Amino acid sequence: MCGIIGIAGASDVAAALYDGLTVLQHRGQDAAGIATMDGDRLRLHKGNGLVKEVFDEHSMSLLTGRVGIGHCRYPTAGSEGSDEAQPFYVNSPYGIALAHNGNLTNTDALRRLVFEQDKRNINTESDSEVLLNVFAHELQSQGALTPQAAVAAVAGVHRRCTGGYAVVTMVMGLGLVAFRDPHGIRPLVLGKREGAAGTEYAVASESVALDILGFVRVRDVQPGEAMVITPSGELYAEVCAAPQPHATCIFEYVYFARPDSMIENISVHKARMRMGVTLGQKILRLRPDHDIDTVIPIPDTSRDAALEIANVLGVKYREGFIKNRYVGRTFIMPGQGERVKSVRRKLNPIPLEFRDRVVLLVDDSIVRGTTSQQIVQMAREAGARKVYLASAAPPVRYPNVYGIDMPSAEELVAHGRTEAEIEKLLGCDWLIYQDLPDLEAAVAGPKFPGRKFDSSCFSGEYVTGIDASYFEHIKQLRSDAAKRKRRGV
Repeated sequence: MCGIIGIAGASDVAAALYDGLTVLQHRGQDAAGIATMDGDRLRLHKGNGLVKEVFDEHSMSLLTGRVGIGHCRYPTAGSEGSDEAQPFYVNSPYGIALAHNGNLTNTDALRRLVFEQDKRNINTESDSEVLLNVFAHELQSQGALTPQAAVAAVAGVHRRCTGGYAVVTMVMGLGLVAFRDPHGIRPLVLGKREGAAGTEYAVASESVALDILGFVRVRDVQPGEAMVITPSGELYAEVCAAPQPHATCIFEYVYFARPDSMIENISVHKARMRMGVTLGQKILRLRPDHDIDTVIPIPDTSRDAALEIANVLGVKYREGFIKNRYVGRTFIMPGQGERVKSVRRKLNPIPLEFRDRVVLLVDDSIVRGTTSQQIVQMAREAGARKVYLASAAPPVRYPNVYGIDMPSAEELVAHGRTEAEIEKLLGCDWLIYQDLPDLEAAVAGPKFPGRKFDSSCFSGEYVTGIDASYFEHIKQLRSDAAKRKRRGV
């Protein structure tokens, strides 16, 4: 999962891109980059690290131009060096920079075609560079540089690429081009700002980036849609892919997105609250005479759900863990060893909230299970009499192939195990999961009953269709063992 943003403004946009990336930092902490268009010159700066570490006053001063794109990287497959930082750039045709959130599932076949058929070389392991070269080839084949040519090039991308992707590109001499995969798996939202100097547009992974920059959220980019925004503020938009089932990634609502974001006109905050209501109701069905004294969230993304569970159960809600804000999100750290070491650096219990109590710990989801094991043990050491664990999401039993680093199935704690077996492995006295129909209904809410989502990591049903051999392929790329080998550990 990555954060992307693009702005076509009335003045230099680098500072706004920087600010937008800082509020998208939760989506990726591995690398960051900004590219701007200054007349006929492309300015680019990127590197490993957080946004605040990659950019300084000098580098920002060089990023002049009224059109630009930005990216913060979260590694899934590929290496973890600075050559994977985005935006990527090719000089033909015209000069194109691209930033991408998601994952292509036919990268290997595309890589061969790009080299053999399109006569283009791919220099990294990144599927984003493959996507960039596919787009560049399709644009070059149009023979003109117009908004209509860019839309036709995006249509070519949709025909050739399979997977989940949201993309912002900057085409020299044309402006900003943004598009989204035909299923709408990865999110992308459009914002507009009116000022004395004219109309400005922005697109971003989450609406919160638009909010802090003063853009009004207009709408989500539609699945399969291409948007072209010129430096003069003209907007061209067209759906250029064959209709496909609309299936936004449900894990955006469970974990990745900020609660103050809107995705597909659904408040992430309200979706998480509804997850808590449905999970609380399930607890009451299973144990109407429960002995829970206190509900404690595992910060931060489970707070909304935990508060509603406490309300449904009629018990106390308490903050029982203090979080070190200077440690990154453990789920998106590159290796299991780093995740394990980080849990106790990241969270510290308040013994007063655990001592002699039956506590219900609430997490947004349970993926590998090692973090949950440690947190359950921390609660016991803090004096809890019993430790129950609730997940606002169903068991994660299958890899995510659309841009989230959920590894090979064998590394998922729920894969091939019953809930009783998982409960024993995690060391809790009771483990309760959300049911998938309840999760989907909670996210859809009363405004969008029956809306479908990409829930493949829970159900194993992949909306794009996946060849069985692909899972062995991503195991070789994404497993912690593979990542350690690439780092020479």
